Amino acid sequence: MHKTAIALSGGADSLMSLLLLRETGAEVMGVHARFLGADDEALHERLRGLCATLSVPFHLVDLRREFEELVIAPFVRAYQSGLTPNPCATCNPAIKFGLLLDRARELGADRLATGHYARLLHTTQGPALYRGLDADKDQSYFLSRVPRERFAHVLFPLSGWTKNAVRLALAERGMEPPAGRESQEVCFISADYRDFLRERNVRLGGPGPIALADGTVLGRHAGLWNHTLGQRKGLGIAYSEPLYVTGKDFARNRLLVGPKAEAMSSGCRTDIPNLLLPPELWPHEVLVQTIYRQRPEPAHVTVDQSGMTIAFPGPRAIPTPGQVAAVYSPEGQVLAGGVIQEAIHAA
Repeated sequence: MHKTAIALSGGADSLMSLLLLRETGAEVMGVHARFLGADDEALHERLRGLCATLSVPFHLVDLRREFEELVIAPFVRAYQSGLTPNPCATCNPAIKFGLLLDRARELGADRLATGHYARLLHTTQGPALYRGLDADKDQSYFLSRVPRERFAHVLFPLSGWTKNAVRLALAERGMEPPAGRESQEVCFISADYRDFLRERNVRLGGPGPIALADGTVLGRHAGLWNHTLGQRKGLGIAYSEPLYVTGKDFARNRLLVGPKAEAMSSGCRTDIPNLLLPPELWPHEVLVQTIYRQRPEPAHVTVDQSGMTIAFPGPRAIPTPGQVAAVYSPEGQVLAGGVIQEAIHAA
């Protein structure tokens, strides 16, 4: 019989995953990873008590140093480089399905289960990652950077569940999540990423002009790092029509803005992608998602030694460098995931 470690965050999803595994008679251990310096000791005790009640061994895994080096430091460097990073897509391959999976196996587990809303199918080509049943909670986008071989040791108990069904099932069992709240979108940022960067005294670019493509200056920005491509709100300038961020001129510290037509893109370029299926096995039609909660849309994708080139069939909202471009089959299989390096402006 498999011995399964369940990654317990303290939230509803990992709790439900633990209960489902226990109800199937699986041999289970609970593991909780410490990621942050100011960790929640009270939560650790509640998790320990929960596991004791369920007769499940509990292990606390300290990954604070590694999380700082592999997730937070790259997050900071990305903002310093003018990107808008996606820390969850960095954490999943490096930490959750990297070091945490390794530690779980060292503790005697054959595989690691998590509360992600995604599906895994085992095929002749190896593990295949698919979108979760709950379209509103699907997390396959964030998992697209996890190497395929890691999924051979992963289990998603909530693959066929919806968030609402999880809430109802926990209520029926009289169970409350140990954390008492939903986890934050970015676990190490309590409110605003700008406050997080300021609190860490990160050296970032200062104010400069906001200008149209023809050079007309309309106002001042407080630092290029405060803005993302395609942004419309929060520019603090008045104009005859809505303006969007169309680019960042780092050489002259200018924030470039323009009407919506100038904030459209014909595609983007990524870094070397994580391939979950060799491109020669991809279907003729593929779909691409360039930000979370976006519906994947058709695109033409070519892969070479340095990255992916993604061409949209028509103008789309400009992708944000630093975010992930996930490639899907029409059936919802994740084919690849790459970090966007640059957007290609529509002609």
